Amino acid sequence: MTTSFDDAELSFDDDTDADVAPTNEVAATRTYDELNVSSDEFWALDAPQRELVFQQLRRERPISWQRPIESAVVPDPDDTGFWAVVKHRDIIEVSQRNDVFVSGYGVMFDLLPPMFLEMAMSFLAMDNPKHDKLRKLVSAAFTPRQIRKIDADIASRAERIVAAAAQKPEIDFVADIARHLPIEMFGDMFGVPQELRATVAHAADEIVAWADPVLLAGRDAAEVQVEASLVIHDIAEQLIAERRAEPQNDLLTNLVQAEVDGERLSDFEIGAVMVLMAVAGTDTTRHTSSFTVKNLTDHPEQRAWLWEDFEGRIGLAIEEFLRHASVVLNFRRTAIAEYELAGQQILPGDKVVMMYGSGNRDEDVFDDPEAFDLTRSPNPHIAFGGGGVHFCLGNQLAKSMLRSLFRELHRQMPDFEAGEPTLMKTNFMRGVVSLPFRTNVGSR
Repeated sequence: MTTSFDDAELSFDDDTDADVAPTNEVAATRTYDELNVSSDEFWALDAPQRELVFQQLRRERPISWQRPIESAVVPDPDDTGFWAVVKHRDIIEVSQRNDVFVSGYGVMFDLLPPMFLEMAMSFLAMDNPKHDKLRKLVSAAFTPRQIRKIDADIASRAERIVAAAAQKPEIDFVADIARHLPIEMFGDMFGVPQELRATVAHAADEIVAWADPVLLAGRDAAEVQVEASLVIHDIAEQLIAERRAEPQNDLLTNLVQAEVDGERLSDFEIGAVMVLMAVAGTDTTRHTSSFTVKNLTDHPEQRAWLWEDFEGRIGLAIEEFLRHASVVLNFRRTAIAEYELAGQQILPGDKVVMMYGSGNRDEDVFDDPEAFDLTRSPNPHIAFGGGGVHFCLGNQLAKSMLRSLFRELHRQMPDFEAGEPTLMKTNFMRGVVSLPFRTNVGSR
C-alpha cells in the first residue's frame, strides 16, 4: 500500500507553520522536585512501587515541578519540565477547565510535531470548536443506545473466543483471549476486513510501545510511531475509497458521508480518527481484563463473591476492574492562562500532567485504595478521565466488552488460574505483554 498524501517521509524534524505553545521564563528557574517521576527507572516499576512515590506526593506536594521526561520520543533541549498532578480532585479540576488547560499542543509528555498530532491523535489533541465538531461525528456510534444494539454481538463473540481458548489447558491470556474481542469490535465498527485486522492491531501496539526497550528492540521510537500510524492510514485510504463507491452500515461510512460546516472530512482526517480509535479501542480493554484475571486469581474471595451472583454484581465489579488496573497512566494538558491549582501558580505554557493511577489511589477518595474490592461503592474512579470534553468516548463499549468477556469466563472456565504477567515498560500505558493462564476446564 502507498499513501495518497505526501507523508511517507514524515519525520519528527518536519517544520510546520502551526502555532507553538506559549512559553514563560519562570519555568527555567524552578527547582525540580526531589521525588523524580520523570526517570526511566520510575516508569519501569509497576503500579504498587510507583504508588509509594505518588502517595508521598499526594500527602506533601500534590502539584510538583518535575524534570522533562527521560524517554522522550523527540528530545527537546528547550523542554523545562512539567507539573505532576497526583490528587483526584485536582485531576478533575484540570480535566474540566478546558478553557485554561488545552490539548491542542499535545497530550503526551513529549512536545510532538503538530503534523503527528493530526495524523495519530485526531480530536484527542484538539480543542474547541474543532474538537466538538469532529467528536460529535464519531460519538453517534458510542451512545448507550448504540452499544445496547450491539450487546448481543459482543456477547456472542466473547462466547466464541473463550470457547476456543477453553480447548487448551494452558494459554497466553493476552494472545488467546484478551486481545481478540476489542480487535473484532473495532474491525466491525470500521469495516476492516478480517485479513487486515491483525495488521491494524500490531500497528496500534507499536504506537504505544515507544518507551519499552524490549518492544522497540533497538528501533528509533519516533520512526516506529510514524511508520505504524502510516500503516493504519494506508488501510484507511483503501477502505475510504471502497465506502465512497459502495456505502456500508459502519462508522467509516458515516465519517465518509459526514459534513462539518458544509465540508466533508478529508481522507487524512478520517484516517487519523481510525488511528486514534485503533489504539484507544483495542488496548485499554485488553490490559484491564488481563490485570483483572490476575487479581481474581490472587483474591479468590473476590472471585467467589462475584461468581455467586454474576449478573447482579458485575456492574459494580467492572468499576473496580477499571480503577484497580488504571491502564492509562497519564495525559497532559498545556496551560494557556495563569491559574492557581492547589495553591500552586500555573503559568501560560506550563505542561500539566494528570497522573490517573495516582488519582485512583487517592486515600481521600477511596478507603483502603490498594485493596481490590469488588464491593467498593461509590467508586468515582477516573480510569476514563476526570470528565470534561475529553472524557473517554468508548467507556460504554469498554464496559460492555468486559461484562461479556467475564460472563463467559465465569460460565466456561470459572476455576482459571492466571500466572505472573510480563508487563510493558512505558510511561503512558500500564500494559500486559503476555500472561500465562491455566483454563482448568473440567477440573471440578
